[in-house]
Amino acid sequence: MLTENLLASARDLSGSIVSLRRAIHAEPELGLQTPKTMAKVRAALEGLPLEWREGPSTTGAVATLKGAKPGRRVLLRGDMDALPMPEHTGLDFASTIPGRMHACGHDTHTAMLAGAAKLLCGMQGELAGEVQFMFQPGEEGYHGARFMLEDGLIDPMPDAAFALHIMPNAPHGLLGGRAGPLMAAADQFSITIKGKGGHASLPHETLDPVPAAAALVSALQTAVTRRFNAAEAVVLTVTQLQAGTAHNVIADSATLGGTIRSLSPENRARLKELLHEVSHGIAAAHGLSADVEVVEGFPVTICDARAVALGEAVVSEICGPGKWRSLPDPIMGAEDFAYVLEKVPGAMFFLGVAQEGEDWSQCCGIHNSRMMVDETALPHGTAVLAGCALRFLAQGFDAG
Repeated sequence: MLTENLLASARDLSGSIVSLRRAIHAEPELGLQTPKTMAKVRAALEGLPLEWREGPSTTGAVATLKGAKPGRRVLLRGDMDALPMPEHTGLDFASTIPGRMHACGHDTHTAMLAGAAKLLCGMQGELAGEVQFMFQPGEEGYHGARFMLEDGLIDPMPDAAFALHIMPNAPHGLLGGRAGPLMAAADQFSITIKGKGGHASLPHETLDPVPAAAALVSALQTAVTRRFNAAEAVVLTVTQLQAGTAHNVIADSATLGGTIRSLSPENRARLKELLHEVSHGIAAAHGLSADVEVVEGFPVTICDARAVALGEAVVSEICGPGKWRSLPDPIMGAEDFAYVLEKVPGAMFFLGVAQEGEDWSQCCGIHNSRMMVDETALPHGTAVLAGCALRFLAQGFDAG
């Protein structure tokens, strides 16, 4: 089954894949509630031998295909939500909703997954085992995967899980991945330095929070370079600093905000401790106090080495030699497929969708209002998703 014929079959579906992608792109939805997108998916897969399961927390759904014989269980996932940002692509099917855009490629992820569902449903009689197709909203910071897990939509749990993410500034049709940490844990922090305000001409009568906040910016970012091994990627970035309302008024408080990124649970915990320690210490040195809040984001996306090996074998067999690239380093962005990979061995792969023949390094990346996708690359993604499922159901990880 894992031959060039699978890619040819995916290309035969390119019209429906592209049509679904464009319909979703034109009508983007945000967060955990993406009912119009889900309705488009259900319509595209109508009549197929799928058992659907939905939950109370999101509009996401899991469609299960049961093969002719019992066997292993594998999950394929695609996310569905868009970003709250304008679109400046000029496409005929550009967003019709101001302030919303599929600038992270979730429209393509959903369309490729739907294509994989069609391919595999056509092979139902040959399958031993089950395939779960996870159509998930709320990836853009809303923890959609965690909610779907908590709602019991993925029950029983699969034996393996796979997902794709497009990269518009990567070579057309090239797929890549890596064993171990692929993407970072991402948490947000907010620190409020509390003092006593007053007239700016009489600073000695106040407890000025601004010098403490300024010192804290440098102290936090310097502490990271001195507390963590330079070979371990750890990021703490202050992105917000707010204080005061007028040029002649010393504020009562100053607030800092930002992000922390890490590639291991241990460093993630240490970063939180560091935030508290340094913030309280700097504030106390200025005679002030500090309130520190950390909002947990997604955990580290960790790919199982066996799943990555399986993916590499599938890509090489389906797409041909030279279409796989092992990534040397993790990416410090975050991904909530991590919640699935905490429970199930699996992997996420990146698919390059830069315009074929163009200088991919000059293309806009994800989260850019001018991001473009060469849709001729999408059948590659559909074929690889289906191929990973077929390979795992047939052989497990043993021959990956």
